[in-house]
Amino acid sequence: MKMSDGVEQAIHSVTMLAHLTDGSVLSAAALAEFHGVSPSYLLKHLQALSGAGLVQTVPGPKGGYRLARAPSDISLLDIVLAVEGDAPAFRCNEIRQRGPNPIPGIPTKPCGIASAMLKAERAYRNELARVKISDVISDLNETDTDGAIAARGCAFLEINERKSA
Repeated sequence: MKMSDGVEQAIHSVTMLAHLTDGSVLSAAALAEFHGVSPSYLLKHLQALSGAGLVQTVPGPKGGYRLARAPSDISLLDIVLAVEGDAPAFRCNEIRQRGPNPIPGIPTKPCGIASAMLKAERAYRNELARVKISDVISDLNETDTDGAIAARGCAFLEINERKSA
């Protein structure tokens, strides 16, 4: 299964937004700069996250984005579905019914291939639903033994975070 670059960008952006102080926002341009990605492409995904109720959009010249829910209430699956949509990755087109020797009649059960693929997708989605942004942050904190990753993010937020009045 291949996901768009937007999924990675969205997960990293949500993780960054989880570090904002209460009431503060971060602009899409700042998020794009920090991650070295196209602002217009990232903005498209931030809008999808907003539409899914994962981030809030604060309009205006001092506006930006912040989480709409606690990091423990946002799963990786929530983000993937917001960016990629909820259609199954595997779509059975019933090719058993094509070619010079199709199966007679209309099949009443999915083929074994479709069943196996859907079972695998359920497992994949269940695992993504289990992992919350708070877990991603905890894992990062455990692996960032010298604090370099945290220091980089904190320094960037110190300059770019738009604090509430």
